Amino acid sequence: MNLVGQPLVRQQVMKGVREFLENRNPVKPLVMSFHGSTGTGKTYVSSMIVRYLFQGGLQSPYVHQFSPIVHFPHAERIEQYKESLKRWIQGNLTKCGRSAFLFDEMDKMHPGLIDVIIPFLGPSWVVYGTNYRKAIFIFISNAGGEQINEMTLDLWRARKDREEISLQDLAPAISKAVFENPQSGFWKSGIINEHLIDFVVPFLPLKRHHVKQCVISELVQQGLEVRPGVVQEVADSIPYFPEEEKIFSSTGCKTVTSRISFFF
Repeated sequence: MNLVGQPLVRQQVMKGVREFLENRNPVKPLVMSFHGSTGTGKTYVSSMIVRYLFQGGLQSPYVHQFSPIVHFPHAERIEQYKESLKRWIQGNLTKCGRSAFLFDEMDKMHPGLIDVIIPFLGPSWVVYGTNYRKAIFIFISNAGGEQINEMTLDLWRARKDREEISLQDLAPAISKAVFENPQSGFWKSGIINEHLIDFVVPFLPLKRHHVKQCVISELVQQGLEVRPGVVQEVADSIPYFPEEEKIFSSTGCKTVTSRISFFF
């Protein structure tokens, strides 16, 4: 996995996916929830997983992406959305039990909507006559990103190296920000109360040397010469926080691609 600066993600996601695939008879689908600020790799990791598992990656007929802005824009139609979502998942699991469902921007999801998929996530053998235990569900959210950034900064100030941060360090803050937040798609959700998420995965803010790695990777991908001066200039053009120390990238690696053209 060509992922920059996310040791907790590697540790959790790779282990979780590997163990799930090796189990011929899982008792429930694999359910993961990715949290962190923009540009830290959440969408990238989810696309890596489906590229690894499905021919055609995100274009595979067995990979299904949902965006609240695109698919569920109107709060007054929530009951209609619930029915459509349930039918869609049930229909696609009937076609292929090893399907993947990606829910983007969970922090913009109407509260209560996601609970309609609870029967598909639990440890039953079948639901509505469908064996669904080999499915994968990934929730992607910026919720918790601010808290993860703050805690990472606090730990840095306490001279704890970023690579030493454990899941235990971050779990309480993520839990509060994500699951007790009325703005979160998981607000008062049965998915949380019934402990149906197998892995809550925090994405840490990226430091300057991580951004440089992203710049190098992008230059190579575009077939451009890797000039140290250009790498430095692109990395320096990105905003960092906090204002005084400028330790972590405010946008992760998100704007790297668009900035490279300014320096060539």
